[in-house]
Amino acid sequence: MITPAFAQGAGAASGAEVALQFVPFVLIFVIMYFLILRPQQRRLKDHQGMVKNLRREDTIVTTGGLVGRVTKVTDDAPEIEVEIAPNVRVKVVRTMVSEVRVKGAPVKAS
Repeated sequence: MITPAFAQGAGAASGAEVALQFVPFVLIFVIMYFLILRPQQRRLKDHQGMVKNLRREDTIVTTGGLVGRVTKVTDDAPEIEVEIAPNVRVKVVRTMVSEVRVKGAPVKAS
């Protein structure tokens, strides 16, 4: 008892109509680029510069939350040596350093 419905007067879409259908997708991509991708690239560049400029006696915070003082840095090695307590030294992968604190800088209050 149900009859199929057929589209009436459906003609071929023009090129301008097809192009207008892609405008929202282009706008979404542009917004994503400026809100997500570009700031992430900037943070990555800043982090790489920070890790590259690590020096002895810098106080660092790792991504795991360890706070220590850099005791040994080798430019070609992917690791640094960090003293986390008197006479307790550990090797840390450079990319795991999340923050470099300046000597004598106060801890940020949260």
